Amino acid sequence: MPRYIVIGGGAIGLNAAYQLARMQSGKVTLLEKGLVGDGSSSRAGGIITGLLWSETGVLARMISLRLYQELSTDLEQYGYRFQDVGCLNLFDPASWKEREELLPMYDRLGFGYEILDDAQMRGRWPDLTPEADLVGLHDNLGGYSEPHEFVPALARRCRDLGVEIRENAQVEDLQIDNGRVVGVQTAMGLLEADAVICTVHAWTVTFMARCGTRLPIKSFVHQRYVSSELQERVAFPVINANPYGGYIRPARLGTTDFRILAGGETEEREEQRVDDLAFRMSELRAPESVRSSLATNLTPLVPKLATTRWETEQVGLISYSLDSEPILGKLPELPGLVVGAAFHSGGLAYSPVAGLLLAELAAGESTSVEISSFSPDRFSAEDTDAYLASTWVQGEALRRRH
Repeated sequence: MPRYIVIGGGAIGLNAAYQLARMQSGKVTLLEKGLVGDGSSSRAGGIITGLLWSETGVLARMISLRLYQELSTDLEQYGYRFQDVGCLNLFDPASWKEREELLPMYDRLGFGYEILDDAQMRGRWPDLTPEADLVGLHDNLGGYSEPHEFVPALARRCRDLGVEIRENAQVEDLQIDNGRVVGVQTAMGLLEADAVICTVHAWTVTFMARCGTRLPIKSFVHQRYVSSELQERVAFPVINANPYGGYIRPARLGTTDFRILAGGETEEREEQRVDDLAFRMSELRAPESVRSSLATNLTPLVPKLATTRWETEQVGLISYSLDSEPILGKLPELPGLVVGAAFHSGGLAYSPVAGLLLAELAAGESTSVEISSFSPDRFSAEDTDAYLASTWVQGEALRRRH
């Protein structure tokens, strides 16, 4: 019976373990250095949309959206359901020109959308007051996934499917024999495997460097906030509100507890280098000014924000590759290993399809979508070294959201 090890207990690692378990192709062990969901997954915005900027990305997200609907059924008994409220992507005139060029691709791939002006947006969603020159690109299939519901529900389902989940089990290194990955080294000793899936997010660069492999990934601080409770549910979808400097969506802490969640990045803050495998997201802090500036920026779009306050703050990391596309695939120099990383600000959105693709690769099956543009070996050594040697601020990274 094949043995699979998944490193990383976030949404992508859990989805990979879930898909392997459903394939019934072998024994699956998931190793997490802390508690399941302790990294960025529990700090994610949870926004899901398929209207991305590359053909591979759109095709992959189409699968993700389908899988989220399936997960809603499979995880309902564990307290999870995908909130298919739609996703509205806002553009000012300058940014709309760039996105408008992608509409023929969406048409060719059969991904539906609506283009809305400010009056149409106000008419459909009474709680929105967008500026007159903004364009809305609406993804009717989009929505959001509450991390505090999704991650524990998926972990419970994995366990029920026979996945062994080991928490507080940090992986120190890969075990390599005759050039092939045959397991992992932990504080408890060697665990052997026929295939290893690495989904360690911001720790990927440091972890892979131990094996002599360099991947061009940078991480940036991301902060999100949840408001105090509202008297009634807000009437708007998930919104990627780049012209307002963030994103905003409905939030729920229960079936009758309605709130607003919003978040964004800090453009002038330098990248966060994760040089130590022992680093934890709980060490991160956001500038106090972000709270007020986010509310100030977003209240003109959602006036109901003025009647509430930020009650909770969570700070995590988002990761970008050199070309801002995910890194997902096998490494020719390390057979037996599959890597998934750098899902920009869309880790939760990608997680169902990323888990499926990683599981298919580990099991030696054909992937559900052609992913050569995500391949880890698409970057030259020179470009990788130059990218890693430079220091970027958030605003220099490509502004591509979810």
